[in-house]
Amino acid sequence: MKRIVDGVKEKQMFSLMSKLFFVALDIACINLSSYLALWLRFNDLANVDFPYMNSVVDMIPLNTVVTVLIFAGVRLYSSLWRFASMKELVYILEGCLASTTFNALYYFFTYKKIFRSYFLLYGTALFLLTCATRFSYRLIKLLYRGQVHGSHMRNTMIIGAGEACNVVMRELEMSKELDANICCIIDDDTRKHGTYIHGIRVVGGRDRILDYAQKYAINEIIMAIPSASKKEQRKILSICQNVPNCEFKILPGVYQLVKGEVSVSKLRNVEIEDLLGREPIRVMTKKIGRYVSDKVVLVTGGGGSIGSELCRQIAANGPRQLIIFDIYENNAYDIQQELKRKYPYLDLVVLIGSVRNGRKVNSVFSRYRPDIVYHAAAHKHVPLMEDSPNEAIKNNVFGTYKVALAADKYGAKKFVLISTDKAVNPTNIMGASKRICEMIIQVFNNRSDTEYVAVRFGNVLGSNGSVIPLFKKQIAAGGPVTVTHPDIVRYFMTIPEAVSLVLQAGASADGGEIFVLDMGQPVKIADLAKNLIQLSGFDAGVDIEIKYTGLRPGEKLYEELLMEEEGLRSTENERIHIGRPIEMNEEEFLKDLEELYQSAYAETDHMKKIVKKLVPTYNLRKADIIRDKKIQSEWKKDFQDTSSNLPDAFLNRGIADMDVNQGNAESKTDQNQPGQPENTHRQVYMIDDVKKAEPKRRAQAVGK
Repeated sequence: MKRIVDGVKEKQMFSLMSKLFFVALDIACINLSSYLALWLRFNDLANVDFPYMNSVVDMIPLNTVVTVLIFAGVRLYSSLWRFASMKELVYILEGCLASTTFNALYYFFTYKKIFRSYFLLYGTALFLLTCATRFSYRLIKLLYRGQVHGSHMRNTMIIGAGEACNVVMRELEMSKELDANICCIIDDDTRKHGTYIHGIRVVGGRDRILDYAQKYAINEIIMAIPSASKKEQRKILSICQNVPNCEFKILPGVYQLVKGEVSVSKLRNVEIEDLLGREPIRVMTKKIGRYVSDKVVLVTGGGGSIGSELCRQIAANGPRQLIIFDIYENNAYDIQQELKRKYPYLDLVVLIGSVRNGRKVNSVFSRYRPDIVYHAAAHKHVPLMEDSPNEAIKNNVFGTYKVALAADKYGAKKFVLISTDKAVNPTNIMGASKRICEMIIQVFNNRSDTEYVAVRFGNVLGSNGSVIPLFKKQIAAGGPVTVTHPDIVRYFMTIPEAVSLVLQAGASADGGEIFVLDMGQPVKIADLAKNLIQLSGFDAGVDIEIKYTGLRPGEKLYEELLMEEEGLRSTENERIHIGRPIEMNEEEFLKDLEELYQSAYAETDHMKKIVKKLVPTYNLRKADIIRDKKIQSEWKKDFQDTSSNLPDAFLNRGIADMDVNQGNAESKTDQNQPGQPENTHRQVYMIDDVKKAEPKRRAQAVGK
């Protein structure tokens, strides 16, 4: 605290000393102006008539005091002269005119002898000297910067000749830290061509960017067009990418220009997101706020990329209580500390646990009774899940099942599943598992008073495990940047967009919908790699190599956002659509789900055949079948070598901890049926509870 107080006192002292310094300069200028007026009139002070000299000498003390007070009145001692502009020039002019007028009135009423041209000469001299003392700071600053930075100054091109350009140029010129040597300005408005801003010429439109970048050896380009759309930014940046060894910076948005917040501090490096060419999705923030406000909200996987952003946006809308449920303690701890700092009065609960642990899930719902559930916990890495397919089923499918069932049992109002475009016509086990998750919530929605909804989106930029962080690490290491196929394409969205869609889906859901974001055109991964290399100041294929490694197991060249048979239905937000749920035999689905559970927990290769039955578009690849059989045979051999004395029933059983309906299951028989693996009856009863549930929503709809 003492350090802060001392710092404030030091700043106040510096401000006072600065004002006293300018007062001293002005006193000198006022006196000098009076004598300069005499000298200019008579060419030499020695030739000045005595009455004139005597009048001026008598007047100087009073004139000095009054003029300093006038200067203070027009705020000349309150301005920051390092940012002096036309407004400060007007203040100086007003002060000098007022001082000259005072002199005229003084001589008029005192009948002191003075020549008439004195007032014009005095006023002009005072104005020029005062301007010199103020604006010489900027001149000295510019000269000093040139000497300090010398050849290390960056040759800078600015795109956009509007107000943002004016502000940015002024700050670049006066900044102590920045070493920008502004060489030229680019603007598409032909009326501005050939004009100057702060002495820098507007040389032409975007078609001349490459010419002048080469002419001036440009190594920094600043886009100062806050009003430019994403599509327009992408067009300009696509040209700038051809400038070798050049950094790019951009102003974030037009709202900052409107608020007067445009400054050098707002400049940021151009990110790969700027090249996607899609306007950010706009959501109804008020509706989301009303929906989340004063509710108990549970976020599973709350420490992950999507889950943590969900928690941030939910916390900003004033929930009664926010519960983060995550198995990874480090991520959970990070978001906990962040939210505590930003929202000190937030009722925040952070719990460590797995969605696969039925008793834990049941305990959380029983204790906190959440109103809204966002289910973001899942395994998402396609290649890893191809090598551990049963884990994808256990975590994604049955983790979703347990959380969904608990939401129904404990009366949650809404359940929102985070899904993926990989659930459409899946060729990999991760996508197929998420498709089964969507089917699960459709079944629950038809049989529960809780509203169940899924939100499906594409790849998320900047999330853990996404291509952008991977590419950045590879570039930092000197390459190569690895891409699986030259023609592979993906849909992309930012983390805030993804979370906004999830929140709006929850606010707008009636139950059973699959919400899909209109994400524009898909992007080639190879182009993303090239752009990121270029934005990092390297040449793709020269400085950093792009290496094509071949499609990984289960990977598709492209992802569909909607299955053809689902169709599309519009919403109040033109960028968000709803896919109609696919009709299915729910009883048959639940029966297959029982079989899938037993197969997954028994670690058998039969699991994929059940997945194929549940999701017909999922295709078993011959190479995968051969690999699975090999792994299975090796696993059985190793297990038998180490556990030959264990009973067969133990080898075949699932996990005992599958009881989501803990109280109900314990009241039922614990005797295994003949031939049934030990303890798996608990999962059967769990699914039986859903089978027996009355299709409430369907019945209600028919009644209406």
